[in-house]
Formats: sequence, structure tokens, C-alpha cells
Amino acid sequence: MIRVLLVDDQRVFVEGLKFVLEARASDMKVVGLAMNGREAISLAESTRPDIVLMDVRMPVMNGVDAAEVIARRLPDTRIVMFTTFDDDEYVKAAMKHGAIGYLLKNRPPVELINSLRAVKDGIIQIDPMVARKLLHTDRPQDDESARIVDGIRTLTGREREVLHLIAQALDNRQIAEHLNVTEQTARNYVSNIYTKLGTTHRMEIMKILNEIDF
Repeated sequence: MIRVLLVDDQRVFVEGLKFVLEARASDMKVVGLAMNGREAISLAESTRPDIVLMDVRMPVMNGVDAAEVIARRLPDTRIVMFTTFDDDEYVKAAMKHGAIGYLLKNRPPVELINSLRAVKDGIIQIDPMVARKLLHTDRPQDDESARIVDGIRTLTGREREVLHLIAQALDNRQIAEHLNVTEQTARNYVSNIYTKLGTTHRMEIMKILNEIDF
């Protein structure tokens, strides 16, 4: 059973979404409803959901700030932003602060359900409309790509192997399983790679690796 916490400041919407998920997905259970980021943090800590499906703009505390706290306190919980806003700054901020998905609310229920199942398995989910916008308006600059390439040259063989797994959108748990190491060891490899490449933004690394041959 996939346990989901729903976060949105529109009560009617979030209750309707709860009904849709539980009616159409027998493998999903909504464990709580929160109206803002602060409530989301509290409920996430008490219910320990597999997934937090959360709006971006909310009163008291927005979704991006809440995602950062939840990701730090509950590293096994997947965070998906679910919003009407496709602004690339929101996307980058959300992914930087721990979200593994960014989906738009116009997504059909069956696609949302399939995306949440993929997220549970650690697969990054970005709405196609958002992904196209990022590719066309936020392509890496030449100096940025050069910095990444220079950093790649300093990686050890094992770190390059981990980098290939990052490029495939694997999270730390999946990397650990693939390499047959502990998740903490995988985190250490990823942290070393971030340092050498001069970034802490997983999506930035993935985007640039798709532009270059490494």
C-alpha cells in the first residue's frame, strides 16, 4: 500500500483528490490532509507517508520550504509538487530542496496515479510541459557545461559509475542497491560528485549530462 499525504490550501480540491486516489487506485491510501506547509511537516512526521503530494503556493508556509524540511527530516519520504504553476524557478527550487517530482494539476487521474507509483519506486517525475519548457528556456550555458566537464575529469572510476546512475534518474537508495553498498555510502559518493562538479542541484547535473558526451 502506497501511503500518501495530500497538501493543498483548497479544502474542496484536496478532499476531492483524496476520493479520486482511493477510488481509482486500490494500492493507495491517503493518510492525511494538510492545508499549508507547516501542517504538512507536522503530519508527515506523525504519519510517515511514502509520498507527500503538495501544492507550491500556500499560506503560512509554501510547499518548497516545507519540502526542504520534510526531505531533511524524513529522507525516505518522496515529495511531489502538484500545482498549476509551471514557472521554471519553482521547478528548480522544488527539486533543489528535495522534491522528486513536479506535476501540473491538469494531469488526468490515471496519469497522476501512474506517476505516484513511479515516484514510490524512486523514479523522478516531471510534467512533460514543464520538461519541454526547461529544455527550451534553461539550457546550460557554455561555461557551466565546461565547469561540469572539468569536474568530471577529476572523478574516480567509481564516482563516474555513480554519475551514470544519477544521469538515469536513480535516487540514492537505488544507486546503493545497484552498487551493492549501503545507502550512506551511496550518499557519500553523490556528495563527493556534487563537490567536484561544483553543484548541489541533481536536476542541473542531469540536464547538463544530457547535453554532453561523458
